Amino acid sequence: MNIWLIMFIGGLLTFGMRFSLIFLFGRLEVPQTMRKALHYVPPAVLSAIIFPELLYHADHLDLSFGNIRLFAGIIATLVAWYTKNTLLTILAGLLALLILQLI
Repeated sequence: MNIWLIMFIGGLLTFGMRFSLIFLFGRLEVPQTMRKALHYVPPAVLSAIIFPELLYHADHLDLSFGNIRLFAGIIATLVAWYTKNTLLTILAGLLALLILQLI
């Protein structure tokens, strides 16, 4: 029962924080400089999540040819650049990783 209570409270807190920001941004005038800065937050967060997973293996930087995650990431990046389609990018990266693991 404790885990459900923790999940419920965590969900309420997350919803409350997000709703409050949406509510405030709808009523307050956000400076143009802040809007420009907020534009770069999603790519920065995504990079902070993805790059360590692609580049580090066993707590060491791995830029070798044996790093299949790096190759799958490169393939996904090329697909993203060419198609500009998020779903195709994810599918291409997953398929590349699966094929490279089987080889």
